[in-house]
Amino acid sequence: MSQKPIREPAQKQRRASPYRLELLPVVPAYHRRARRKKELKEGQLVYYGPMPLYYGIGEVKQVVGSYVAVDFRGTGLLGVHEDVLSEEYLIPIPPATLPLL
Repeated sequence: MSQKPIREPAQKQRRASPYRLELLPVVPAYHRRARRKKELKEGQLVYYGPMPLYYGIGEVKQVVGSYVAVDFRGTGLLGVHEDVLSEEYLIPIPPATLPLL
């Protein structure tokens, strides 16, 4: 009798990100850098400052007041595809950093 391998539930499985998210600095929402006005625009690449590995890198889809709709495309460990976050949680990715990721 053959035994089937035991698999973890889908929410506990860790996905490998195609990006080197460990290179992105952690920036908590209460930090001065996070509170600074950012002027986020549609199409801009951002990441979730407090935990870059969780959400990954996302593209700004829409900005409404202080809320930003971001398409993360499942690039982080949590597999989030789209979310709406307050701008203080999002950090723009500098163009010079993109080739390193």
